[in-house]
Amino acid sequence: MRILAIHSDFVEFEVKKKAMKEAEDTAEKHKAIEECLVVFSAVEKKDEENPEATTTRFVSEVKDIAGQVGTTRIVLYPYVHLTSTPGSPGTALTIMKNAEELLGAQEFEVERAPFGWYKAFTVKCKGHPLSELSREFGPEEEEKETVSEALEKEKELESRWYILDMQGKLHELESDRGSIFGFDFSNNERLKLFCQYEMAKVRAVTQEPPHVTFMRKLELVDYEPGSDPGNLRYYPKGRFIKSMIEETVNLKMNEYGAMEIEAPIMYDYEHPSLKSYLHRFPARQYTIQTPNKRVFLRFAACFGQFLMAHDMSISYRHLPLKLYELTRYSFRVEQRGELTGLRRLRAFTMPDCHAFCRDIEQAKREMETRFRVSWELQESFGLRMPDDLEFAIRVTRDFYNENKEFVAGLVKTWGKPALIEMWEKQFFYFVLKYEWNFVDALNKASALTTDQIDVENSQRYELGYTDQDGKKKDFVLMHLSPSGAIERVMYALLEKAYFDQQKGKKPMLPVWVSPTQVRLVPVTDAHVTFCEEVASQLKKESVRVDIDDTSESVGKRIRNAEKEWVPYILVVGDQEAESGQFAVRVRETGTQEKMNQDVLIEKIREKTEGMPYRPLPLPRMLSKRPIFVG
Repeated sequence: MRILAIHSDFVEFEVKKKAMKEAEDTAEKHKAIEECLVVFSAVEKKDEENPEATTTRFVSEVKDIAGQVGTTRIVLYPYVHLTSTPGSPGTALTIMKNAEELLGAQEFEVERAPFGWYKAFTVKCKGHPLSELSREFGPEEEEKETVSEALEKEKELESRWYILDMQGKLHELESDRGSIFGFDFSNNERLKLFCQYEMAKVRAVTQEPPHVTFMRKLELVDYEPGSDPGNLRYYPKGRFIKSMIEETVNLKMNEYGAMEIEAPIMYDYEHPSLKSYLHRFPARQYTIQTPNKRVFLRFAACFGQFLMAHDMSISYRHLPLKLYELTRYSFRVEQRGELTGLRRLRAFTMPDCHAFCRDIEQAKREMETRFRVSWELQESFGLRMPDDLEFAIRVTRDFYNENKEFVAGLVKTWGKPALIEMWEKQFFYFVLKYEWNFVDALNKASALTTDQIDVENSQRYELGYTDQDGKKKDFVLMHLSPSGAIERVMYALLEKAYFDQQKGKKPMLPVWVSPTQVRLVPVTDAHVTFCEEVASQLKKESVRVDIDDTSESVGKRIRNAEKEWVPYILVVGDQEAESGQFAVRVRETGTQEKMNQDVLIEKIREKTEGMPYRPLPLPRMLSKRPIFVG
């Protein structure tokens, strides 16, 4: 089967006359549909071998593309001209009708153009990078993905849900048709939305979140049609932001005392310790057949760090010992319908720090330390703690009953009530896991910081330390991602900017991570040289500055800088060149302030103190820059 999918502002078609005797009956001669994905489709001879499998694959591909472009309105349009080997009309019509029914049952709004007719049609393509996509596939079943036993168990998992308040009291929650009962959420609306999302366990995305529009318009990140879904391309400004966040995490982990390592991205599927762990971790894996063996791509840094620790000589004096890696990349075969923008990916950059502890008590103390470290890290990115995030603790009932004061202490440190998911049995390798979640504009939640207490993997990997009595003993392990995936930090910052925009503020990124911090706008070409002098002086003070030397009007260049979210905009003419005083447009306040270079430098230093610095990721002169999007 061959399909051509056009993301369209509208499609309009008019039925003219029958093209074949098998044409289906239709009373509707004219139809116009707005804001839709038009799927031109041709069934081929080979599809007749297994129409059911072809239909399943067809539906899967349409859902995938619809998810990428962010629409739930589908128009199925039979278009035999896509193939030179068409299948029989009967098979083609059956596949189209069945696909219409299956998509309609999955919350898609589906229209189907009449089969077997000549039709006049008009379609207006949106023209973005994903607006025209084609697929070719046959009736063969998709390769069966590798799914861990833990992921299958997760589907059967029975959870009890609670709110743990600041006084350490548990309030059991009940859900009925999306409503949550058992706790007064009047002062915690975001927590309520988070609870609804978690208890419903619906992860599919049917609408494009706001950050996707921002990441494209700002020329940061985009989908890569030439790769597997969930793999992104990063333009220079996006790569710059990502690298700045990565460096911030690396520095924080070094300050914490973690030893940074580097490990392979692929591992032997038949390695006994690894294979056992695969089935205790709730994730789907990419698998590859190499010339020598079957391997899987890592979905976390655990494998490399645990195999390294296995070969180390570790004493009780070394504990807690901390190993750290920033994995570029980790891989998980997330469901296609869940993939969206920077929020959920198949290839992502994950900071992962494991602590090797002597016992549960040492692990609890270390979790409290890491809690504070992660808090400082999230604040440094530009998130308001704890206001911008919601706290979840997932715990076995036995561990909770034995450690109530510890769990309550985490919530007290957090500073507002938290969601508790409690299990009667231990399903996974950990007995406690906490997450800090960002709830976005679509009321979808995504975990950023997370830490776990692991009581299984020391034995699984034959890890241990030499205690005071000379005997080898097992560790209690901890799994910390201090920031969450780097892509999710970018997602949270962009979604936070959208929330600010909804409140009437100008959306912006924090100054420390803005690719351009200062934009100079010369009034005429005669002022460009002075702008270059100013830019050179600012660069010496670790300020990222560029110059809009294009031929647009001053007003247009100011608007362009606003569209790029530049924090400080300076128009430079004769008066500024003579006085050294600038009328600076400050994006954060929406005001103009008179200041000289020294004052401007000091303001930027205040906004960037303690954060890493990298130079401008693009040519200083805007006339030298290519256009990446549009």
